[in-house]
Amino acid sequence: MASAQPVSQDLQPAIDITSTSHVDRIGDDGNISARLDRLPATRSVWKLIVLLSLGFFFEIYDLLFTGYIAPGLVRSGILTSTTAGLFGTSGVASFIAALFSGLFVGTIACGFLADRFGRRAIFTYALLWYVVANTAMLLQTTALGLNTWRFISGLGIGVELITIGTYMSELAPKHLRGRAFAICQAVGFSAVPVVAFLSYLLVPRTPLGIDGWRWVVLLGGSSALMIWWFRRNLPESPRWLASKGRLDEADAVLSQLEARVQKEYGEPLPVPGPAEPVVRKAGFSDMWKPPYRKRTVMLIIFHVFQTVGFFGFANWVPTLLVKQGITVTSSLLYTTVIGLAAPIGPLLGYRIADRFERKHVIVVMAGANVACGLIFSQVSNAAMVVALGVSLTLAGNIISFTYHTYQQELYPTAIRARAVGFVYSWSRLSAVFSSFVIAFILRDFGVTGVFCFIAGAMVIVMIVIGMMGPRTRGASLESISH
Repeated sequence: MASAQPVSQDLQPAIDITSTSHVDRIGDDGNISARLDRLPATRSVWKLIVLLSLGFFFEIYDLLFTGYIAPGLVRSGILTSTTAGLFGTSGVASFIAALFSGLFVGTIACGFLADRFGRRAIFTYALLWYVVANTAMLLQTTALGLNTWRFISGLGIGVELITIGTYMSELAPKHLRGRAFAICQAVGFSAVPVVAFLSYLLVPRTPLGIDGWRWVVLLGGSSALMIWWFRRNLPESPRWLASKGRLDEADAVLSQLEARVQKEYGEPLPVPGPAEPVVRKAGFSDMWKPPYRKRTVMLIIFHVFQTVGFFGFANWVPTLLVKQGITVTSSLLYTTVIGLAAPIGPLLGYRIADRFERKHVIVVMAGANVACGLIFSQVSNAAMVVALGVSLTLAGNIISFTYHTYQQELYPTAIRARAVGFVYSWSRLSAVFSSFVIAFILRDFGVTGVFCFIAGAMVIVMIVIGMMGPRTRGASLESISH
């Protein structure tokens, strides 16, 4: 573990959490949090983390099958690989844009649902929402019907992604939080090789006379119906219950968890630390006050451009390979092998998370993305395609793991959820428009043009994070976020 670093002036608090002009505080909330944070890493604690991670698996499966089934949608005649105009509604770009439009609306407009109705309920019903929407989508035969139901599916995914992150941060003790997110992303991104392999087997074929892409969608949705099992085994967040004044329920849920953990631990649990005051309320305007204003602007710019690099490759790689003269079957085989690297990125992040500054990890991995992407656009040899594809996947997923941790550190508890939801929603909006831009560039400038566009976006990521990002390594969450 690296030694603590002095906290720079950029990390000094802008909100006085002792001032009732800004916040309302309930002391008992802090007692619940202190009891949760002292829990050791036993089987019961890790079980909760793994259950949430399995929910994230289905999110990633659904999010990333977009690119893998795209050649099948083109092959079936529902969509075209490019469009005559920039914002055409009959191409692959419109399918990708429909998903990210739904994600944007779900992220920015519906994130309050988990705050109002609870983490457990929204975790369950958002998952059910997109299972139903995907079932309707796989029955469509027109671009309009396909895109409409993909948008509706995206609403559920957007809500679910916010809920899982919040749920995870509230259930995991503070000494496990970083590792918990690493495991969550590793489990989630293991969906990539699964969906890639299923697409390789099914998309070029028509099992039982049904287009293979429809089978890929159906298999993911039917598997996600395990939500009812998830719901039975997941407790409501004690922190959320306490924040709603339901302290007896919070105590009951936490007492049951403490009893299981103590039985597994084999000795008395550690004494809870002091109960720190918990910020109950804060206004949206607080994220626009120094020093948070600088961080908010930085993260908005970051999310607009990191999306181009991550989804520009993940959603388009099968189509890009086909455009390079590789057959649909071979392109899906290559992407299956490339997809095997997806869970490795977060596991590498697990090993390096506390050894290097998060901002430096993002900058270095973005540079690797630029170099590997430009070389990828010039090769067709199978070994080089796979090697560079694996490198791009590792770099992208390490960036993903790192920024999900980093952005949570940059705001105080009172505004963390709404601030992160706000800045993160810009990545969804970016993906809507960048998909059309990539389709336009692919038509007029080919694969090389696409990767030059991606490289330019990642250079901006390197500049904005490198110049504007505060250091956080070794500093406590409170000293960074207050």
